[in-house]
Amino acid sequence: MSQLCLPPLSLYLHVPWCVRKCPYCDFNSHKAPQELPEAAYVAAVKQDLEQSLELAQGRRLESIFIGGGTPSLFSAHSIGEMLMAAERQLGFVDDIEITMEANPGTFEQDKFTDFRHTGINRLSIGIQSFSDLHLQQLGRIHGGDEARNAVSVARRAGFDNINLDLMHGLPQQTPIDAEQDLTIAIDLAPEHLSWYQLTIEPNTEFYTRPHTLPIDDQLADIQDRGEALLSQAGFQQYEVSAFSQPQKRARHNLNYWQYGDYLGLGAGAHGKITVAEHNQILRPHKTRLPEHYMDQTRAFTAAERVVEPHEMALEFMMNALRLVDGVSRQQFERYSGLNWAAVEEPIKELQRRELIIKSEERIATTSLGQRYLNEVLAAFM
Repeated sequence: MSQLCLPPLSLYLHVPWCVRKCPYCDFNSHKAPQELPEAAYVAAVKQDLEQSLELAQGRRLESIFIGGGTPSLFSAHSIGEMLMAAERQLGFVDDIEITMEANPGTFEQDKFTDFRHTGINRLSIGIQSFSDLHLQQLGRIHGGDEARNAVSVARRAGFDNINLDLMHGLPQQTPIDAEQDLTIAIDLAPEHLSWYQLTIEPNTEFYTRPHTLPIDDQLADIQDRGEALLSQAGFQQYEVSAFSQPQKRARHNLNYWQYGDYLGLGAGAHGKITVAEHNQILRPHKTRLPEHYMDQTRAFTAAERVVEPHEMALEFMMNALRLVDGVSRQQFERYSGLNWAAVEEPIKELQRRELIIKSEERIATTSLGQRYLNEVLAAFM
């Protein structure tokens, strides 16, 4: 394995509480107590950051993503404290992208104006659907009208870079239903749309009581109609489930997909760090339960593993091949430490099956390869 190059550095900050747990959600989220322990949690995050500084290896932050859970349950003051600590300890690039997730059921005008003043310059709103029936099935705490209103509140608060999260393939959803959801979302003129298919994950309520989901032919129809609709509206697909207006791609997510580094702070947060000194890539994750994370007698990091050389090709491709533009040979060699020859054989086989296209310096999945991405990735195992 050759010497690894340090990629750009981002920060993921996890806020683990929600008003209630959605039945399809497998993220580390917990029902919020009557009174959120904001001060204790912020103090723990700042201490966690202090102990993680050496992992930055002199790099300033290119992007921050505050996810959850529902970060918008926190006050702007608490969010601002954590951002100020990150800027003071690590430093920000001049045009840093700072995204916060928010759910429509938590929108208040003054609060979101204050969030904008803390330095958050991108908002990701968890709409999921505009149908009251489907929102009820998904266990969401908002309705379609609240979803529309959330975008208006965000605009009035000064946000000019908004992502809407929208799901399709919902229980009893027809292609017409899915198209209607997407049409409403497009009419709200967001800069970015994350449009992805519902998947039933283990350890969720949906997994234990299965719902009737659209059949494969319907799912394919939804996908085809949706992609055409988004293209007509000027959205460019740059990743399997990400569509943006020109120059509005999610820089934080791009860093993940391009195998960049990121610090993970907060209960259950995961990170990916290149350690140049030891020519290793680490995958740390933090203790999962909020009460344990805030317990000063416990370590923040629950476990940490080294990515072994034989895992590196799959790890890299699992991210990079989600991108429509794919990955360059130079990027693969710089950030994985592997020689291009290590992946030439599986690439040839995927080319033969028309799942990958290859130029002299770059590979990318075909439209067919994107539909069958798991099969593409299996070739690198």
